[in-house]
Amino acid sequence: MRKRRKILTVSTAVVAAATLPLLISPVVSAAAREDDDDSSRIARLYAPPPDRDSYRQVARLAWRGDFRDSAGLLAMVRTPQAVWYGDETPERIERLVRRTTRSADVRGKLPVLALYNIPGRDCGSYSSGGADDLAAYEAWIDAVAEGIGDRKVLIVLEPDSLALLPSDCADESNADQTAVEEQPAEERPVEEQPAEQQTAVEQPPAAEAPPTDLPPLPDPGASTAPPAASDTQGTGQDATRPPEAQTPEAQSPDAQSADPRLPASEDPAPKPAEAQEPTGLEPSASQSPAPDPSAEQPGTLPELPSLPTPDPVTPDLENMGDLDTPVVEDQETAARYSEINYAVDTLTALGNTSVYLDAGHAGWHSVSGIVPRLIKAGIDRATGFALNVSHYQTDPDSAWYGRLISSCLAYADDGGDPEDCADQSWSRRHARRWLHAHVPDDPGRMKHFVTDTSRNGQGPWTPRAATHQHNDVQSWCNPPERGLGRRPTTRTGDALLDAALWVKTPGESDGRCLRGTDGPLDPVRGTVNPDAGEWFPEQALELVRYAEPSVKVFRRFPGR
Repeated sequence: MRKRRKILTVSTAVVAAATLPLLISPVVSAAAREDDDDSSRIARLYAPPPDRDSYRQVARLAWRGDFRDSAGLLAMVRTPQAVWYGDETPERIERLVRRTTRSADVRGKLPVLALYNIPGRDCGSYSSGGADDLAAYEAWIDAVAEGIGDRKVLIVLEPDSLALLPSDCADESNADQTAVEEQPAEERPVEEQPAEQQTAVEQPPAAEAPPTDLPPLPDPGASTAPPAASDTQGTGQDATRPPEAQTPEAQSPDAQSADPRLPASEDPAPKPAEAQEPTGLEPSASQSPAPDPSAEQPGTLPELPSLPTPDPVTPDLENMGDLDTPVVEDQETAARYSEINYAVDTLTALGNTSVYLDAGHAGWHSVSGIVPRLIKAGIDRATGFALNVSHYQTDPDSAWYGRLISSCLAYADDGGDPEDCADQSWSRRHARRWLHAHVPDDPGRMKHFVTDTSRNGQGPWTPRAATHQHNDVQSWCNPPERGLGRRPTTRTGDALLDAALWVKTPGESDGRCLRGTDGPLDPVRGTVNPDAGEWFPEQALELVRYAEPSVKVFRRFPGR
């Protein structure tokens, strides 16, 4: 009897899991209508086939009888979101893109493609990879264009490619070493000490003369000081959030002022760049060039051993102002701009393709820092720019930051200096005065933007100081208790915001997230996180449970 009952129970659970998608399909559709009032907005965007691991999790939850979480998760994975491509061969990427765009075209939907194959991607971190060089990247972009053809497509081009240039990667490596460098030198073994100190231990002055007989050494100044820790990484699809739901004024189409330069709400100004929360791999975008340590010593003084070359140093942002633009552009950074420009020209030439360049997010670069990068990357020929990809900034902060960037681009296009542009660190009153004086009245003369709302329902994550003492908090990397944000829509009520999208695939891991430790555990979660791009069941459930607006999976009948 017990065996028969067990078989019956298991069979019932399996049938429930298998039929759950069919049973709750109308419920999920109803939830979409409730969230967005106008279902035609959702219908315009393409929902790709969900990850197989996501369906396995849906089935497991249903088998356990947790139908609420199972239905919520199913609603999440069936919501329109971007399709990511990167690392495929040109032959394969052409076939995949053609398949996706044809499928969307047959359904009358607009597909969103996130192209993520730039050489030197993610500074070699969790989402490392990409094409080998400029020629390989151009061939890959040509194959993408062949796959798209004349079909209508929205492209988010190379997330993090401009906010995290190759010239920024040195800052990232400095951040990785800060935990070691901040230890007192006498407490560290010789092999873990900086090169300068190792040299001092292994190669003492030949004559061991008293200090009074030695020539004065060059003042190392900032060039040998331990670098400041830097933060928020890049995107990492394979590799951008108390709850702050968007205000009714911000969500309503009528809430925007007739003047597209001025948002209707009086939201407090975002914190200055130096007051932003620490973030993982997003370095300050530049660093001071290291002084030449090989300066020739006076001939009359005793000969000293050659000084080691100091490591690059992240400058003191609080005392040195805006350093978003690298002082010296290396060959890899110059190649990065060539790669993005080629992609812009190739993809926009298709006619029905909208191309949005990477502009980071409101907690990363200043307006005057990111705008020159967009200009050099060909923003004048692109549709616009993308914000908050795989990050957690709130909708009001992203909308304000996007408005300031768009305004600065228009100002620079008329001959103005981006350094003079209003910044997100300014007070709203001061910034609005600048907008009134320098921004066109016609939004058609300004660049538009899209935002990623896939994981910003709870805003950025700030670790508690009492529970997180690690040097590199990596607040971008699988932060706990984040939630889904605004549902994807192309009707935003903002003249400059073309769409709120789910660019990052919700439920996919950002990486291992060691947060300055040796691992393998994520010290915040206490688990080994999946590799970048793999399904992360625990995080997927958090996104559903902490969603803002919430995921409604049960139909509400009138009168109840």
